[in-house]
Amino acid sequence: MVKPFVNDRGFIKCPCRRCLNNASHQLEDLESHIFRNGFMFGYNQWIHHGEPATANAGTTVAGPSGGIPETDEMFDVLDDIISEDADEDAVGGPSANDQYDDLFAALRSELHPGWTNKSFDELLKLLKLAFPKIDLVESHYEAKKLMTKMGLGYSSIHVCKNDCALFWKENSLKDTCPVCSESRWKLHSGKRSGKNVPHKVLRYFPVGPRLKRLFATSKTAKLMRWHSTGKSKDNDVMRHPVDGKSWQEFDKRHPQFAGDVRNVRLGLAADGFNPFGNMSLSYSMWPVVLTTYNLPPWICMKAEYLMLSLLIPGPQSPGKDMDVFLRPLIDELKELWVHGLDTHDAASENGVFRMRAALLWTVNDFPARSSLSGWSGQGYRACPTCNEDTPSMRVIGKTAYFGHRRFLPTNHHWRSNLQFDGRTERKRPPRRFSTADILEQLRRVKTGIPGKHPNYGGVKRKRGDDELNWRKKSIFYELPYWATIELKHNLDVMHIEKNVCDSLLGTLLGDPHKSKDSDNARRDLVKLGIRHELHLFEDSNKLMNPTADYTFSEANRRKFCRFIRSVKFLDGFASNLSKNVAQNDSRLLGLKSHDCHVIMQRLLPVGCRSLVNKNIWSTIVELCTFFNQLCASTVNVSDMVEAQNQLVLILCKLERIFPPAFFDIMIHLVLHLPEEAILGGPVHMRWMYPFERYLKRLKDYVRNAAKPEGSIAEGYVVDEALTFCSRYFDDVETRFNRPDRNDDGIHPTRQLSIYAMHRMQAPEVTTELLSLSSKTNMVVSSYQACIVNGVRFVTHDRDVRLRTQNSGVSVPGTGQEMFYGQLQQILEFSYLNGFSVVLFRCKWFKSYKDDQFILASQAKHVFYVADPSRGPNWRVVQHVKHRSIWDITDDGLSDIDLLQHNSSSNFTLFVDLGNLQEINLLRRD
Repeated sequence: MVKPFVNDRGFIKCPCRRCLNNASHQLEDLESHIFRNGFMFGYNQWIHHGEPATANAGTTVAGPSGGIPETDEMFDVLDDIISEDADEDAVGGPSANDQYDDLFAALRSELHPGWTNKSFDELLKLLKLAFPKIDLVESHYEAKKLMTKMGLGYSSIHVCKNDCALFWKENSLKDTCPVCSESRWKLHSGKRSGKNVPHKVLRYFPVGPRLKRLFATSKTAKLMRWHSTGKSKDNDVMRHPVDGKSWQEFDKRHPQFAGDVRNVRLGLAADGFNPFGNMSLSYSMWPVVLTTYNLPPWICMKAEYLMLSLLIPGPQSPGKDMDVFLRPLIDELKELWVHGLDTHDAASENGVFRMRAALLWTVNDFPARSSLSGWSGQGYRACPTCNEDTPSMRVIGKTAYFGHRRFLPTNHHWRSNLQFDGRTERKRPPRRFSTADILEQLRRVKTGIPGKHPNYGGVKRKRGDDELNWRKKSIFYELPYWATIELKHNLDVMHIEKNVCDSLLGTLLGDPHKSKDSDNARRDLVKLGIRHELHLFEDSNKLMNPTADYTFSEANRRKFCRFIRSVKFLDGFASNLSKNVAQNDSRLLGLKSHDCHVIMQRLLPVGCRSLVNKNIWSTIVELCTFFNQLCASTVNVSDMVEAQNQLVLILCKLERIFPPAFFDIMIHLVLHLPEEAILGGPVHMRWMYPFERYLKRLKDYVRNAAKPEGSIAEGYVVDEALTFCSRYFDDVETRFNRPDRNDDGIHPTRQLSIYAMHRMQAPEVTTELLSLSSKTNMVVSSYQACIVNGVRFVTHDRDVRLRTQNSGVSVPGTGQEMFYGQLQQILEFSYLNGFSVVLFRCKWFKSYKDDQFILASQAKHVFYVADPSRGPNWRVVQHVKHRSIWDITDDGLSDIDLLQHNSSSNFTLFVDLGNLQEINLLRRD
């Protein structure tokens, strides 16, 4: 039957379960393949073996469980997106899906490093010569146009060289800037020559088609409702922004928008980066990235679900002219709010609905926040929350944000204590500024001229006293709903935590480059008339600096650095911090944001315990514990309310320890993080970590250093097309089905019953039951490492030779106690029919657990950190929550709450020093 369809080389596509029509064989090999592997599921219409492909008829593929086949949705999606190009295919001819399959395979190779567009065109020519019946595109340019038809393109908008205006819409035909009258085009010797080349080009990636694509397939359309079906049922528990007060207040103000759960909630992040890596060239390019908060928390911050909306060109940062570049995005967001888009919903029986979208907030570091919000982050009123009531004072060479006694109750005894700044604090706590108050302030702000031309927008304008710290009224206020949003611009916990950690470490270690305990800081103490024991004095015509209690001695400095050098983390938990310790063990160098995150929450409370006095250490522990609370996957509102009150006391304690120069704006902003957590929900969906990692991906797209923006735009479009197409290729390894780094495979779970039922031929008796009821193999396999539920475990003997630590295990007891130990041996007991059971033999800490063996599935991962204050045999237990593991139930239909593994209630903000040993300190014999 299929012999007439053998190609001229005698080969034909093989429909066995292994080849799935992706490989071709000769007829005799084809028969043996089908006999040995079986016929593939769902291949009912033999389009590769002679049967005509009917329009809109999709093949079926085996479902993920290998059971009931599922319809391939790619035909429906392509029919919706490119229906104008879908023609009836002739017998044996390529279908629309074949064309995209081949294009996907070709473009997939194009992303390899060093692959140029010209060489890719040559490959396409070679493929067409080798396979003349395949309907491939002619060039890379045609492939891009085909991808654009799928909604995966972008628009190039010319920009004035001084960032005054866009040559867009009403200005699209102009040759000079409407603000500064500078030419749109690059000039050579004062004249244009050859092709018109613009000074700057803004790449705009329309948001609407990309949002529609999320609803085009049921794989993502169903997930776009998760914020409604998966939100917390406990009013005190927050695990997603939908549980935050800001989202809930938004729904109350806009009930029509909230009425359809498919309407999209967006978050915006913008940050500058140098596309040339560590080169000395100064260059700042600003991508504007959107994330969709309709999705569940384990998906929405992944790179595959982030959308690049704008690529602002360098080499200069947009600064105050950010609004000029945001114009296309804001106009589209207004259109999506007012009119919406007709969108096909693959998960709904109704088919088409009117999709609307709203921007919830922005996520930026503090300098970028100033550019987007219009509130300057410098000066005496730098805090955007405290506004004009920001506690600040002038010290030598800088502004210190000192004076947190103001937040205490008016009758608190610390208000009259002169040890803080030599004065009594009588000011009331800062006012809470409502959205109406902010609008009233913005009405007094004068409209400036955009751009950086020295005669126009580049002229520095002095702000009036009534304008406070407002530089401008942000373009976001053009959105009809923006003025009423309570949380408009998030304070980035990632950068705040890094700056706090750098200040603490620099001051504790006495780092001459990062310490806040400088000579000027001591002179500030003289001016304030406090802490006379720390004042500078002269001795033999030398200016002497007394050693402070909050600075390590030289011996303790080396002790702390050696402690950092000795720490070994779990595989993939953190970087190797020993590389950041100076050779002379005097300071830490080159710490990244995540390094500071780990040091702040895991190591600093342990490492400095015996190196400073009890009052200083306990205050540092309280601050570090707060960051542990704040960064939990699940945050309790009551915990954040309590943390808000306790943070005032913590900052006041720090004011009694460190000089005023220690308190930069980042230290002060910590005070407002609990309030923002109550408004916005868990911080892991509102910080810059996922966006910073995304910038690294964009940087990898640069292949032409002369055109970095163009390289990124082209690479992003191709990668976006591949990401979209990858959702429909179950038989090809893609980023959606690629095995994880620690992948132990998928093992079905079955219920065991009694072996005697086998004689009765009970249907519950499976092959696995019969095998496990038999005796095990006399030979037991022993391993040094294994992966269980995506977590890597390594025996202690092997662990001591590695720079990582994966041998720590814990198991819960019958009560509330936890048993801790080290993995000594991994044993696999084999049974009939290939079934096996894995046991861990562990060495438990003394007086804990007598039974050496546990099931591998019972083990929880922990790691141990040496406690320098108690000697070499003491360890501190560190529990971990793995990034890729979530405590979830199927489709969120169960009444069991989700994401409770790492909760803010697991951390006590104030540590009882007497109970510390009982809580998490162990002694190793």
